[in-house]
Amino acid sequence: MKDDRDATRSGRKRFATRAVHSGQRPDPATGAVSVPIYATSTYRQAGFGGEPRYEYSRVQNPTRDALEASLADLENGAYACAFGSGMAALHTLFQACPPGSHVLLGLNVYGGTYRLAEHVFRPWGLDIEYVYPVTPERIAEAARPGKTRLVLVETPSNPLLEIVPLRETARVVHDAGAVLAVDNTFAGPYLQTPLDHGADIVVHSMTKYLNGHSDSLGGVLICNDPAWHESFRFLQKSSGAVLSPFEAWLILRGVKTLPLRMERHCRNARDVAAFLVRHPRVLKVYHPDLPGHPGHAVHQAQARGGGGIVSFEVDARVDLSRFVQALEICIYGESLGGVETLICHPATMTHAGMPEDIRRRLGITDRLLRISVGIEDPADIIADLEQALAGASS
Repeated sequence: MKDDRDATRSGRKRFATRAVHSGQRPDPATGAVSVPIYATSTYRQAGFGGEPRYEYSRVQNPTRDALEASLADLENGAYACAFGSGMAALHTLFQACPPGSHVLLGLNVYGGTYRLAEHVFRPWGLDIEYVYPVTPERIAEAARPGKTRLVLVETPSNPLLEIVPLRETARVVHDAGAVLAVDNTFAGPYLQTPLDHGADIVVHSMTKYLNGHSDSLGGVLICNDPAWHESFRFLQKSSGAVLSPFEAWLILRGVKTLPLRMERHCRNARDVAAFLVRHPRVLKVYHPDLPGHPGHAVHQAQARGGGGIVSFEVDARVDLSRFVQALEICIYGESLGGVETLICHPATMTHAGMPEDIRRRLGITDRLLRISVGIEDPADIIADLEQALAGASS
């Protein structure tokens, strides 16, 4: 996967170079190449009545600043606000909409997003409506010009990798006077930059591919509009939902290798998807690189690769309990985006908080499994899946 993006006439550096260096200049005091962990709660101020750059780490912290600068640059945005988790970032996004605002969500969002919308922000006062399938036409029908404040979509979606055409969606959202937010967690900025396709806000669970090592939590909101940024920053400061310096340092470390990891994740996922397509116990396979995937052409037009997630449905002859117990390399657990291969059961894990009728409508059946394909040797991943499926089949 050749990285030739952003070699602009202005001389801007390519993505892999920016992943290593954006926001991460050597420390001016010591020359340290790695951004220091500024483990402080407060800062000495020069005198009475001044306006110090740093005053209290709930408000500003140099390590967190470095991460925010890095991610804003990688998403081709102007501003970023880093939070203690992806859900804290989404909480802030919703809270930035005044009570009474009409908010449209793709119904196929992560189960935690649905739970937050339904059980926190609907009672709080947001007028929440869901759209499915998530197409520009359905969004245009559901939008209320002058009343719809925010539209939030995932592409690719969790867990069935459904694709939203970003440019067309942004156009209908803006025609309604609303703002388009895109959860870019599954693709990440190496594969897809929604702001370049007309989106207004990008959301990430940094816990996933941005960190990439399953050792930290974090969330981020990235945008170009100073008014939205100021709203996010005010809510971040007021609620205290900030990212710690150590977590920021861990994610900065992960970002440096993001291009290398994503290339391997994508290659391995293609190999795993091809194996599953041929397996006699597998009924369906979901991955945007598969030619039969409904969003294949759209995703190819707006992204640089299919990503590292593969979902698949097995037939009734596979005992799922025996399958997960038989795994040797792959790990049965929640989350995704780490260097290790993780397998989860969305109906009882990531989307357990959704009503069963909604899961059924989306196609999240009890036979569906989701693989976050790691960076191990793909032959070993496939061999592990093959032996586990064989051992669990009747």
